Amino acid sequence: MNIYQIIGAIIWLYVISVLKRANLSAFFFIVGSVGLFFILITLSDPYWVWFFTHAVMHGIGWFGSLTHMSEIMPKYGLVSINNSTSPVMMAIDYECSGIIETSAFISMVVFFPLYNNFEKIFFSIVGTLWIYVANIIRLATVVVIVHFGGGNLFFLAHTILGRLVFYVLVIMLYYNVFTYSQISHSLYRNFKTHIQRFRFRKG
Repeated sequence: MNIYQIIGAIIWLYVISVLKRANLSAFFFIVGSVGLFFILITLSDPYWVWFFTHAVMHGIGWFGSLTHMSEIMPKYGLVSINNSTSPVMMAIDYECSGIIETSAFISMVVFFPLYNNFEKIFFSIVGTLWIYVANIIRLATVVVIVHFGGGNLFFLAHTILGRLVFYVLVIMLYYNVFTYSQISHSLYRNFKTHIQRFRFRKG
């Protein structure tokens, strides 16, 4: 972080502290989420972007090894999609890493007022895994379409259909975590109960 980003973070912390003391929950949630999102995005480059990109790369690599529809080149961040004409190269870059969607989700969970700290940690982890799997499904959709339909379908598969699949899955996550809070609370309590039972049996 450069000096301007540090100054911005300090101002952000001061503003959210004022909003919290004033009990302005809605503004606290909005300002807090937006500020944390930009901080996470700033801190993500280059290490977290590298981690997310390679995690996605290996996930789609597993799918390719299972179906023999594609091969990965981790060193170059490329996925070679096999089809009847010629291989199509798909680059796994910043946009494909899922770091933006993950940062946005975590930022909202951290400042969501209906969850306690343990629930926020739980849903941040669950959401991160969900978005990762959704991203793998998105890229696998692209691989399948291009494998059977040819390279001329790459734009349609990658830009439209793949993103449609991905964002439907992400919207499902948002809907369940932020709209059906009671269901989410129940999910967390069930998880906590199973952990406690496991510890009791182990002890």
